[in-house]
This record gives sequence, C-alpha cells and structure tokens, in this order.
Amino acid sequence: MSLARAVLLRASRSAWLADRVMRRRFALRAVRRFMPGEELDDALREATTLAAQGLATVLTKLGENLAAPGDATGVRDHYLAAFDRIAQLGLPSVVSIKPTQLGLDFSLDVCAGHLDALAEKANQTGSRLWIDMEDSSYVDRTLDLYRRVLRIHSRAGLALQAYLHRTPADLKALLPLKPTIRLVKGAYAEPPEVAHPRKADVDTAYQRLADLLLEAARRGEALPIFGTHDPAMVAYVMARAGQLGLSDDSYEIHMLYGIRMAEQRELARAGRTVATLISYGNAWFPWYMRRLAERPANVWFVMKSMFA
Repeated sequence: MSLARAVLLRASRSAWLADRVMRRRFALRAVRRFMPGEELDDALREATTLAAQGLATVLTKLGENLAAPGDATGVRDHYLAAFDRIAQLGLPSVVSIKPTQLGLDFSLDVCAGHLDALAEKANQTGSRLWIDMEDSSYVDRTLDLYRRVLRIHSRAGLALQAYLHRTPADLKALLPLKPTIRLVKGAYAEPPEVAHPRKADVDTAYQRLADLLLEAARRGEALPIFGTHDPAMVAYVMARAGQLGLSDDSYEIHMLYGIRMAEQRELARAGRTVATLISYGNAWFPWYMRRLAERPANVWFVMKSMFA
C-alpha cells in the first residue's frame, strides 16, 4: 500500500480531523465532485437527470457505526421513505445500506429486523435492496444478514470485496443461493494477512472472481455486478462475457457518481446496463477520504490544501 493511501485511510477514521476539515470551504467544494448534495432530494434530482441519459442509480445515505442504538430506527425510516419516493418518481433507482447504519454494532437481531422491513418495502415497490460490505470485522455477520434477507427478498444484492483473501470462498458458499453480487476492489485499511496489499494482486484477484461470477451467470446461478472504474477491468469483463455467450443484460457495471461519467454514458448507449452510485448525507468525511485513497492523482493536491 502506498504511503499516501495509508495516510488517507488512517485519516478517514479520525473524528478530530473530520471535525476540522468539514468546516473548510475547499473541502465542501471538493466533495461536490463525488456527491450532488447532502439531502435525499439532491440525490433524487440527479438520479432523474441520469435516468434521462440511460443510467440507473443506486442511492446510499452516508454514515456508519451509529453512536446510539436508537438511531437505527431513524435510518430505517429514512430508507423506507426513500423507496416510496423512488417509486413515486418512477426512477430506475435502488437503495443501498450499510449494516452498521441499522445498528449492527449493538445487536445483530435488531439490525436484521430493520433489514427485513426494508426488504419487504423493496418487494412492495418492485425495487431492490443492496447491502454494502464494510471492513473485514463485519464480513461474517453481513453474510448472515444477507442469507436471511434472501429468504424475504430474492433480488437483494450484496457487495463483496476482491482484496480480501477470504472472498473466493465466501462467493463459492453463496452461489447455491443464486445471489446478486456487486464485486468491488475494497477501500478499507486492512492488514496484509487479511487483504492483498499490492494493487497488482488485487487486480488479479478481481479478475479471478469476475471469472467465477460470469461462469455462474452462464449457469443461471448469479447476477454479477462489477463495481469498477478501471477501463482495463471493464474491457476484461465485457470480453469474457462475450466469450461465454452472455447477453448484455446478464451482468451490470456500476460506477460512482462523478467518476468517468462520460464513459458511463457511453457504455449505456452501447447497450450495457450501467448504474451510478450516488451518495448523499452530511457524514461524508470518512467516505471522501476512502474515495481519495482510490485515486492517487488527487491525493497530494488535497493533502496540501488541507494543511495549507
């Protein structure tokens, strides 16, 4: 892992730094590159614009690791309302949540109950519920939650992180359930015994997992979603899907709002299913630091601005 990436990932966990940086005008301007605003209305407005350009959207409210158990009810209710707003507007949008937003740090059962309610709402509105993966300490509990949600909502999706050594085994264990999987590289600071530290190794792991998912899609055992901004990886996925005789609707490509938007629109025009992940909310500092860590070209400019 590069020094800059390590510094930014460490910074993402600093409440002291978050408090100071979030007050700075340069930071508020910079973060707008990756999110249209802090309110659900901001996300829905941008989702409407993107829908007209052929892009679906995945909406997620920032914030994880709640301070108090009771806060999870408010998060659940927010997402229940979001499903209704999406349905009312007729948008090709879905909701994505982090389990710690629903109180996983305090109670697995309470978190599962909130997820069940969201899964039911996804069914009622003809939508899909996505479950994000957080750092490695949450993987086992998140997998348990996903298996439970699938019993209610068969279209539920789960993010898996290619940089974790355990992910191939986790994916193989899920395939009998015919899951919907969004494969991402991973953005948390993890020790080398848990995750691949070198980018080249992560890329190799991603390709191998992509192969597993596409083979599963050919057998009707999975719907693969590829969350990547790497043009070479996108080209690899599309070429491999073509070799396997998969139709364009047998898999999807997801990218973040504000990154390679022209390429996202081009892929959609070419007939690919593309979704843009739109984040919103005022708890953006940890998320923004992780986004910067993924884009080395921006690192030194931002760090110099932060400490100027």
